[in-house]
Amino acid sequence: MDKMRLLTPGPTPLPEAVRLTLAMDMVHHRKPGFTALLGEIQKDLRWLFGTEQPVISMACSGTGAMTAAVNNLFRKGEKVIIVDGGKFGERWGEIASTHAVDAIIISVPWGKAITVDHVRSALAQYPDVKGVLVQASETSTGAMHPVRELAALTRERDVMLVVDGISAVGISPCPMDEWGVDCLLTGSQKGLMLPPGLAFLALSERAWKRVEENKPREFYFNLLGEREKIVKNSQTLFTPPINLLMGLHTCLAMFREKGLDAVFRRQWALTQMVRAAARSMGLSLLAEDDHCTWGLTSIVLPAGVDGSAVLACCAERYGVIMAGGQDRLKGRIVRFGHMGHVDFGDVLAGLYALDRAIAACGGYSASREYMETGMRAYEAALEQGLPEAFL
Repeated sequence: MDKMRLLTPGPTPLPEAVRLTLAMDMVHHRKPGFTALLGEIQKDLRWLFGTEQPVISMACSGTGAMTAAVNNLFRKGEKVIIVDGGKFGERWGEIASTHAVDAIIISVPWGKAITVDHVRSALAQYPDVKGVLVQASETSTGAMHPVRELAALTRERDVMLVVDGISAVGISPCPMDEWGVDCLLTGSQKGLMLPPGLAFLALSERAWKRVEENKPREFYFNLLGEREKIVKNSQTLFTPPINLLMGLHTCLAMFREKGLDAVFRRQWALTQMVRAAARSMGLSLLAEDDHCTWGLTSIVLPAGVDGSAVLACCAERYGVIMAGGQDRLKGRIVRFGHMGHVDFGDVLAGLYALDRAIAACGGYSASREYMETGMRAYEAALEQGLPEAFL
């Protein structure tokens, strides 16, 4: 009878209003009622992304949007710089390789952020590079890359900045037009509080010009065709996931009601809560404070404690579902998700489950006030507001 709490970096819990919308009866995607709803969604997506350009909705995972970005923006044989700081940085490289785009990989240790100087040096070494591909939030490590500073660097050159915002959009600020991002994409199952199955992609004016020049031969991921449908009659090129888009309409209305500043402030406060509590428990954090992502905290487990056993204990004894590390971090970290429809009560339950599971698996925590420490950090962050760098 206990409530299950989903504290993973996606999928995330669904608000009741979204669940009720998803349960509504089917409508036809070419009829006036639904096209009017798509028009409202389009306005709200542009507001969410911080852009005056169309935001494309696609029936696919976030990886599909990553693939569409590479296919439409870059030609075979062109060079791109890829920031590899985790599993999803690696994915950029795999997509580029599959489509014969020449990937120049610049790597950083997992849990660290790329520096602007590192990218600047790579651009100087490879002056014919056409794009820089990076994660805003590297979901496999909990590190945040300096998108704003990278955009300032690339917009001075004929270089596209392509940003995977799958675990950032709706969680932390990334206003496209203001910062000068050329391509921003995300998925539905994280900050947008929806089931998986939708992805979103927006391009800057100069990025659209690049797509027009490339004339990519794409049938399904046809961004020019999708843009034409949006501009002409608020439709999609192919049959969309109707109920997911209806749920998105509800979610975006919730964002409008609260305001993005309030949404971001809450996500920032939950991040500070988990980080402070984990440190109070004597645990280390994979990403440092100056480059930690919001909505996800990667917590390093004590030596000798099996991460798989900790996750199983959290789920079986306390009904708390968290995620483990990937690849070289498997068994070494817990990825504690606190994005989307998660509140401080859910986080407190997650912290307690984590503390008790570590103890049950052979670890030790001397802290008796880790939850109080977390709550103090949460309330202080709410009161102080967002970090100056994001204002």
